[in-house]
Amino acid sequence: MKGSSEESIESIRPSNLQAFANISTLHGMSHIFAYGHMTFRRFLWTLSFLGSLGLLMLVCMDRVSYYLEYPHVTKLDEVAATNLTFPAVTFCNLNEFRFSRITRNDLYHVGELLALLNNNYQIANPHLAEPEVLAALKDKANFQNFKPKLFNMTDFYNRTGHDINDMLLQCTFRGEDCYPVNFTTTGFSRLHSSQGVSDESNLCLRLPYVATQHLTSADNSVSYYSRLLLQSNHRSAVISLKDSHRDRVW
Repeated sequence: MKGSSEESIESIRPSNLQAFANISTLHGMSHIFAYGHMTFRRFLWTLSFLGSLGLLMLVCMDRVSYYLEYPHVTKLDEVAATNLTFPAVTFCNLNEFRFSRITRNDLYHVGELLALLNNNYQIANPHLAEPEVLAALKDKANFQNFKPKLFNMTDFYNRTGHDINDMLLQCTFRGEDCYPVNFTTTGFSRLHSSQGVSDESNLCLRLPYVATQHLTSADNSVSYYSRLLLQSNHRSAVISLKDSHRDRVW
């Protein structure tokens, strides 16, 4: 009798999971792991608990994924000003030198540096040059009976670099004309900054585009010399580049 009584007590003693669920504050656990056999009520609680747990995991994964995208919001406020300072204009010449200003002596000394000649003083990549440019290059690269002279890099930059007096065809700043005298050149960089024009807005520049002034770079690509940077927090510039074939607006 004593042995059978102990067995019956062991059979009705709850498992560790049932004991934990009975004292747990997690909603639904005590209903899912209740004492006794599976009932329809326990089945509904199990479905509800698993559905809620799955939804929680889905939302957590979505939020973690959103966080790893590092989203940000940029807010811009436009403030109208009655008086604007004339912007600092910087011309960034990717094609630093004018081909028409390069002499035979220049070509002899820096032809390889400009990727126009190879180390044997022969024309490099003649198939990339336009016929008109190639003809002029062949004439300048004829070093037969040529005696090289002294070469000065500073003089070369100043002589062959682009000149604002030749580049600026038209300049207006909100209806008022501006001229090359309003721009100054700074060192080897050939940077042109503007000054001396009244405080307005809507800057418009018109510059020439001359295809025969292109030089071929070391990577066999053509460098165009027209790029404009306006150092102003208020307005941007419109540049019209014109060649013999068509007008280009950048």
